[in-house]
Amino acid sequence: MLNPNLTEIELSKDEYQRYSRHIILPEVGLDGQKRLKAASVLCVGTGGLGSPLLLYLAAAGVGRIGIVDFDIVDSSNLQRQIIHGTSWVGKPKVESAKNRILEINPFCQVDLYETPLSSANAIDIIKPYDIVIDGTDNFPTRYLTNDACVLLDKPNIYGSIFRFEGQATVFNYQGGPNYRDLYPEPPPPGMVPSCAEGGVLGVLPGIIGTIQATEAIKIILGAENTLSGRLLLFNAWDMKFRELKLRPNPERPVIKELIDYEQFCGIPQAKAAEEAEKSATMEMTVSELKTLMDNGPQDFVLIDVRNPNEYEIARIPGSVLIPLPDIEQGKGIEQVRELLNGHRLIAHCKLGGRSAKALAILKEAGIEGINVKGGITAWSQEVDDRVPQY
Repeated sequence: MLNPNLTEIELSKDEYQRYSRHIILPEVGLDGQKRLKAASVLCVGTGGLGSPLLLYLAAAGVGRIGIVDFDIVDSSNLQRQIIHGTSWVGKPKVESAKNRILEINPFCQVDLYETPLSSANAIDIIKPYDIVIDGTDNFPTRYLTNDACVLLDKPNIYGSIFRFEGQATVFNYQGGPNYRDLYPEPPPPGMVPSCAEGGVLGVLPGIIGTIQATEAIKIILGAENTLSGRLLLFNAWDMKFRELKLRPNPERPVIKELIDYEQFCGIPQAKAAEEAEKSATMEMTVSELKTLMDNGPQDFVLIDVRNPNEYEIARIPGSVLIPLPDIEQGKGIEQVRELLNGHRLIAHCKLGGRSAKALAILKEAGIEGINVKGGITAWSQEVDDRVPQY
């Protein structure tokens, strides 16, 4: 209801006081605050981006807020997902978010969808809302959210974050570009590391998420100067903003229906290749590794293919760090050859995926090895709980 009948919307005495700093702004005023109360916004995801934007939309007085998420709160979330607290660890994120939103503003209606957004449910979930905000962290859901918004003609406010860098824009608004104009094709699976692999500065999603909330409020208020057609880039480490122009591609394919986005992004194929890679590599459990280590003189070399900063956090005793990028570039292969000197090779990483990849590369170079199933995470869980998990 981006053009509501304002005569039908009333603010209570408490709401006048609550929103007084808005109402005295000429650009907002009483009519603008009524527009906010009449508006409905759906947030896909309540993680790093969803946390700040949900808090600020609630505080601003958006009348109806929907949240789509099926994850639970983990202690590793709390470094950046500020809508959640320690007491909510192990509980659904949507419930945690609703509890916090209603603490901020009991005048909000909060609708929860504790389910993955999919091609089967996206239209039904998105249809009742005026604006959609994409707070996701994976390509299949970003394409799905975009395409559903195009089919339903809904503005889609986009944001993404990684390490120290973030970006934001507004898609599918007043004839402007959509996500497929920025990324016509998804990158190959695994090419773009997740925040779990590459890390993210905790304050960064606060900045990008707040920008997304700002754009939602501006659209509700009818502001003309939105981020539609402009991609805002931010580097927190350098404290610099840049801006790129975005235009609709007249040759882009017409979106007629929702598709299988996992397939479109190559996820099943990548998983099959990873499984094939693992099945072609011998594995051992962390318990078997511990037994080997306890049986006196070692006839093996244990390499750790994680990044140096991960090695500083936690390590298995006796392991030698040879990062996967070094192996991929070739120099790590020679390091492994020098270390082995007739010994067996055993490799591990955080969970087992990177070490399986390293062993596949080494196998092509004529070096056989054994992968540690579950990596150092399994070691911490099953062998030595003094080793930190991250």
